[in-house]
Amino acid sequence: QVQLVESGGGLVQPGGSLRLSCAASGSIVSIYAMGWYRQAPGKERELVAGITSGVSTNYADSVKGRFTISRDNAKNTVYLQMNSLKPEDTAVYYCNADQVVTNWGTIVSDAWGQGTQVTVSS
Repeated sequence: QVQLVESGGGLVQPGGSLRLSCAASGSIVSIYAMGWYRQAPGKERELVAGITSGVSTNYADSVKGRFTISRDNAKNTVYLQMNSLKPEDTAVYYCNADQVVTNWGTIVSDAWGQGTQVTVSS
């Protein structure tokens, strides 16, 4: 079992900041990539930012320069620092982990958190 627990969502005014955290737990040896997705009502889930077990990062064009993704491999935790938030950032944000290697020799290719609501008021 691999579980992802998210925290840090909430209500914030435009221009404000939030920091999301996601900790993966279980008999984890390594995680190749972790990322954040978001989904607004009536819209498809889309990648916001991703980071590999190294230092490679990738951002959606809409958040470049405003959001920063980072991770602590020792703690199997990924963070998303969100600055200069806009109303269009309002969505449920989901944590994802790809290629999770466990102590039992299994690989979880697509693990998801439960989601955390981020609301940027107008």
